[in-house]
Amino acid sequence: MLFLYNILFPLIFLLFLPGLVMKLIRRPGHKSSFLERFAIFSKEKKQKLFVHRGAIWIHSVSVGETVIALSLIQKWTDLDPSKKFVLSTTTTTGQELAQQKAPKNVVVIFCPIDFILFVMRTMSLVKPSLLVIFETEIWPNLIGQASRSGVKLAMVNARLSDNSVKGYTRFKRFLAPILEKVDRICVQSQMDKERFASLSSKLTISAPGNLKFDQVIPSKFQDANLGQYFGDGDYLVLLAASTHPGEEALIARQFMKLKDKIANLRLVIVPRHAERGADIANELAEVGITFRRKTTCGTERAVVDCLLADTTGEMLTFINASDVVIMGKSLAGHDEGHNLIEPALLSKAIITGSKLSNFRFVLDILKSSNAIVTVASDEALYDALSTLLGDEQLRIELGKKALGALAQHSGATERVIADLQAII
Repeated sequence: MLFLYNILFPLIFLLFLPGLVMKLIRRPGHKSSFLERFAIFSKEKKQKLFVHRGAIWIHSVSVGETVIALSLIQKWTDLDPSKKFVLSTTTTTGQELAQQKAPKNVVVIFCPIDFILFVMRTMSLVKPSLLVIFETEIWPNLIGQASRSGVKLAMVNARLSDNSVKGYTRFKRFLAPILEKVDRICVQSQMDKERFASLSSKLTISAPGNLKFDQVIPSKFQDANLGQYFGDGDYLVLLAASTHPGEEALIARQFMKLKDKIANLRLVIVPRHAERGADIANELAEVGITFRRKTTCGTERAVVDCLLADTTGEMLTFINASDVVIMGKSLAGHDEGHNLIEPALLSKAIITGSKLSNFRFVLDILKSSNAIVTVASDEALYDALSTLLGDEQLRIELGKKALGALAQHSGATERVIADLQAII
């Protein structure tokens, strides 16, 4: 099967290449070293990797995973300052964050495309003692080459959603031998442990918990400077976070109705994929809401009701500046959900859809503490928002309960590090 994968991979890659190029052009982030995805490294980077040989290679994908990876690295460095790390990302936005935030004992690279020649070249440069893959990124050549090179392997913060477990089960004969090369799989919950175990009885699995519960929130935030868009005054800020197609127009319409009752209400929309900014702008214009698009408005002041923040790396800043947070990918036909932990850690009142197939565990934790508002339908969103926006004390209580609920599940980072140290 791996032989067939390597035969077909270049052909499939060529088919997807035009879309990948367009995404690279449209998506912001660090791009100057993107050729590292093809195992082409600068002389300076090769020298850094040579000095770091034997380091722990941690691979994350995008911004969310990179934030948690950086927290893990910092905690591990605190416990053992002699440790050296290589941190790789897949996306340009994740790369930009890693380049900005990585400490001095970390070399940041792009992860190679999973073609055998690129992977072999990168592995020979890094020569890690341990490869740690965040979430459930199963790249056959990356895992296989690490195993052949005698590198210890681990997956951390792994999970299998409802849809993922169906697909993995369907291709179990291909995936199980790959997973069996991983020395330890650290999963987020007991349900994830059971789902991984169903793929192969040979897997070594532990359930230390969700690393996102240990995310460190900055003590100071960059000013969101909402006055540039909304003018001077005190506002109630409604944040639509990590939105997906259909949700922006839905939320904008509900906002327009709410604005008739709450004159000082303002809306901030942060789409999950910033490159959708132009499409969302067209939808907002059709709804009739006054808005500005952050990437094109410059520094001039102009009072509007809505800010379309089609940027990356600023989510925490906007969450911190908000009064109520709607978490996206949960409305307008979406039910997968997004990370509820960040607004909870910032003690914000949160609204989301009632079914989150990808974040069920976190949702259940918050629901069991009455720390979140869920809506069973798009039609129910208006009433839920009206109640929350009209009751400051309720917003404060929900935020406190959300933070308290997460505190009961902290400590996963230390448990993960102990699991990883046990296999080195």
